[in-house]
Amino acid sequence: MFEFFANIFGYLLGFLYNIINNYGLAIIVFSVIIKIILLPLSIKQQRTLKKSSELQEKMKTIQFKYKNNPEKLNQEMMNLYKSENMSPFSGCITAIVQFILLISIFFLVKSPLTYMEKIPTDSLNTYVNQLKEEGRTISEVYPEIDLIREADWLKEKNPEDENVDRLKLEMNFLGLDLSKIPQQNITDFTVYIIPLLYILSSFVSIRMTTSMQEKMKNKGNEKEVIDGTTGKELVPEEEKDEIDTVMQTNKMMSWMMPIMSISIAFVAPLGLALYWLVNNILMILERLILNKFIK
Repeated sequence: MFEFFANIFGYLLGFLYNIINNYGLAIIVFSVIIKIILLPLSIKQQRTLKKSSELQEKMKTIQFKYKNNPEKLNQEMMNLYKSENMSPFSGCITAIVQFILLISIFFLVKSPLTYMEKIPTDSLNTYVNQLKEEGRTISEVYPEIDLIREADWLKEKNPEDENVDRLKLEMNFLGLDLSKIPQQNITDFTVYIIPLLYILSSFVSIRMTTSMQEKMKNKGNEKEVIDGTTGKELVPEEEKDEIDTVMQTNKMMSWMMPIMSISIAFVAPLGLALYWLVNNILMILERLILNKFIK
């Protein structure tokens, strides 16, 4: 599945590269296009978050009323979602899409000659064997990145081969070599610039998410549950504990994807970290804009 999406994305990135002739700029434009394509999903997610905040009072009323009847509680909660035209699994769709993008783009950046340049596997294996026969270092994980670096030598070795001309990609972006892998270039401080910027943008994004969740929590805790016999009663402490547990779980989940991405960014070509950095910046801007206009 991931290879399928990597192949589809490869057509788009290859098209952009042929126009721009710079891998870094092509990735930036690619990121913007993907974000535009996913904009309807982002708008839906933002509306769901807003609506979820509004439903907090009704949900807590149901939870308090049927706290000793789990079956009835689940039924009433599903009826509430249905009446408000909401799905309790709406957040899962966004998480699944993000995960598919995460892995598919990794495949694309890991093997740009396969997915972007569409060079046949047989030709790539031939080039790899030629380099190995000459005693040159070839990565077992990122052989195509090494082929890009050795494009000039392979051209001399295969002057009649048309595919070899497509090995040479312009990987220089603002003085940074996007084919480099931080783990393999520990002494080169330049390989840490993009990953560190990505980490910084991740913290900003997480902070925005947790801040929104805290506002939802505070709004929910300030609500009062109506009891027909006693009048107004503040939300019970046990319910507040449940809310805190949910908030902690959401906070933990919001950290999982960035932590996994950061781990991959240090063992993958810098092109991947650049995509994630641009995507984070676009996501932060998107949230600021949508949060302002979606009521």
